[in-house]
Parts: sequence; C-alpha cells; structure tokens
Amino acid sequence: MAGNIPGTPADGNIRTVYLKAVADIVIPKLTELNAVTAFDGSCYHTAGGFAFSGDQATITDARECDTTTRNKPGRKNYTLSITGIDNTNTVYSEDYNGLVETLVEGETIYAIRRRGKAFDAPWAVGDIVTVIQFAPGTKQEVAPEENSVLRSMWPAFVEAVATDVALAA
Repeated sequence: MAGNIPGTPADGNIRTVYLKAVADIVIPKLTELNAVTAFDGSCYHTAGGFAFSGDQATITDARECDTTTRNKPGRKNYTLSITGIDNTNTVYSEDYNGLVETLVEGETIYAIRRRGKAFDAPWAVGDIVTVIQFAPGTKQEVAPEENSVLRSMWPAFVEAVATDVALAA
C-alpha cells in the first residue's frame, strides 16, 4: 500500500467557529458551538486565510562529562493571522460583515476548528478539534488585486491552545 495512500481534500472540509467564551478549552461542548452567539467564520476566510502554526524551542542539555549534547522539548510559540472577506461600506455590509464584527481588536476570542468533515456537517460529540484562545490585533486592509474581492487581515495574539481535543455533549 505504500505510495497509494489517499488524502482528504482541504477545500470545503474545514469549519471554524468563533466564540466569546468557552468554559473549558480542553473540553469544548456542543452547546457552546451551537449557541446563537457562536459565529461561523468558515465562508468568510479566504483560501489559506486561517494561518495557524506553532514552533517549539529546543532545550540544550550539554554535559561536561561527555561529548553528547542532549535535547529536550522547550517552550512553544503559536502564531495566527486571519484573512477574510471585508464588506465594510458595501451593499453587503449590513448582512454579510460578520468576520469584521467578530474580530474586535483586543477582545478575547476562541476559535474552534474542525478539519476532515464538510464545513456544513453538524458538530458531533467526538469530533476532533483545535481550540485557540486569542486576541485579534488591528484590522489591516489587504491590497486589492485584479479579479479579487475586498479583504482584511488580522494578526492574532495567541493566549492558549488545545489541539486534537474531542467535542463533548
């Protein structure tokens, strides 16, 4: 089977919901995700517009008694920037500007992100998600390009992360 392993397309198979509060970052609940205050930003993000990544430093452990330098996992550093549709001042601004209205600079926000299921599939107990607590930075306009839509980008300041956690009832 080596070399013939199927892959799941990313397009259409990612869902990201924003919440103002989560009771427990490592045990997100369906009730929180299905609340009327939850904002589904999935269709506002541009392709590649939810750029979340992490890095981990190395702790070097060199001993005087030998020539081997050992390494241990060190501090983690996460980064996030969000790029998406910005309908400010357009005919769509009243009904279709949720991302701009949600990503208010300095507010604490939780992004819950599921990959591998259709974005419009209902949340289910046991879905594996990543939960990111962050504060958006200042909204920055993305330079308009030919044959494009109006977009903005928000740097995000990550406060806490829980990866590969299962949704609870």
